[in-house]
Amino acid sequence: MDMGNQHPSIKRLQEIQKEVKEFEPQVAAFSGLSGDRAYKKLERSLTKQLFEIDSVDTEGRGDVQQARKRAAQEIERLLRELEQNANHPQRLELESIFKEAQTLVEHEVTGFYKGGNCITEEFDEGIQDIIFRLTQVKTGGKPSLRKARYRTLTKVCAVQEIIDHCAKQQPSLPLSSDAHPSVAKINSVMCDANKAKGTLIAVLMGVSSNETCRHLSCVLTGLIADLDALDVCGRPEIRNYRKEVVEEINKLQRFLDLDEEADSTYAYDLAQNRCILKIEEIRRKMKEINSSLLKGDRAADLYLKSKAELQLLIAQLDEVSPGKNPCIREARRRAVIEVQTLITYVDLKEALVRRQAFVQQAEAEPPSHRAVWNILETLSQILQEVLSFDGNRADKNYMRLEELLTKQLLALDAIDPQGDERSKAARKQAVKLAQNILYYLDMKTDEWEY
Repeated sequence: MDMGNQHPSIKRLQEIQKEVKEFEPQVAAFSGLSGDRAYKKLERSLTKQLFEIDSVDTEGRGDVQQARKRAAQEIERLLRELEQNANHPQRLELESIFKEAQTLVEHEVTGFYKGGNCITEEFDEGIQDIIFRLTQVKTGGKPSLRKARYRTLTKVCAVQEIIDHCAKQQPSLPLSSDAHPSVAKINSVMCDANKAKGTLIAVLMGVSSNETCRHLSCVLTGLIADLDALDVCGRPEIRNYRKEVVEEINKLQRFLDLDEEADSTYAYDLAQNRCILKIEEIRRKMKEINSSLLKGDRAADLYLKSKAELQLLIAQLDEVSPGKNPCIREARRRAVIEVQTLITYVDLKEALVRRQAFVQQAEAEPPSHRAVWNILETLSQILQEVLSFDGNRADKNYMRLEELLTKQLLALDAIDPQGDERSKAARKQAVKLAQNILYYLDMKTDEWEY
């Protein structure tokens, strides 16, 4: 239709729709909560556009009424999406875990305000647990949840890194003030930088209402300016001392950029991450080996070759550097378990084949030892099914496999070794194997994603 011949009301509605279109990416990526300033700003902007649409005069024309209705429905959809993002169950779970982290930090941060660096073992374990639980929150691939999880994780991990660095730091400094007139000033700046760590932790975790990232950045920049103004010519040891203190302050400043980094799609969409791509490539190779083992008519011929290939995959996973990202660490950990489970299957099948070659010796074994080997043979069949299982926990096959494994554990528990040490050791290994298969089955079906 020629734009010049359109009704003025239609033109106005199209202008409003164009403005509303600009809000779509912001709504889709919104990772905050309904009480956040950004949420209220977006909500106000969309509501304002809704009022603009309501003010368009239809003049009783059906086409204008339909256009106005469609425009209003689009804004209402965006408002619903915004509300859903802010109140999504997983988003609220992330916030709940983050509040636990805030409580932990509030108890420890006081010492840092005073320039100390002593933390309790309870705090260290608590932070580790929180990081692990955050990595387990499912996002379903939803950009807003991925972004929220990444933002929360980076803050908690940053606090852990700051505290770990303080705990491990064993400076040969400060220097004696008698060494040079500038040393007293550098020592003073160093003390201020150490106290700033407490302020930084409080700001990152949102437990300080008196400080902001902007103000803290200005304070740290001022400290560097004070150091730059010092005259340390001809004194390399003092120049190096100043350099170390400047590097410490620069590290703190980098933590203040976390929020900006969290807006980068590359940062929170780990499907684009180089390490994740490498892990996925290794997993694809592992699945090919798995398929060959499970489908091969003469699987025994494949054992030696497959085991060597799987051990190579383990070595390749060891080379993957997850850096400080706990989600990548978890992805690597799970990939290692997948490969190790397949190696266990190969080892078990090899052991069963070897045992069949010595039937007479097997018959002379104590009944308890033979009973354990019978269960191991059953476990090898169950493990084969588990390796090929590709369903979820609602599947009947999952429940059947879980029940079979539980029965094998009960059967092992009922075996009386009657003092035979070999039987005791064999039963212990079989119990561990059954438990590991059960754990692997649970891991395969927990719907975890990075």
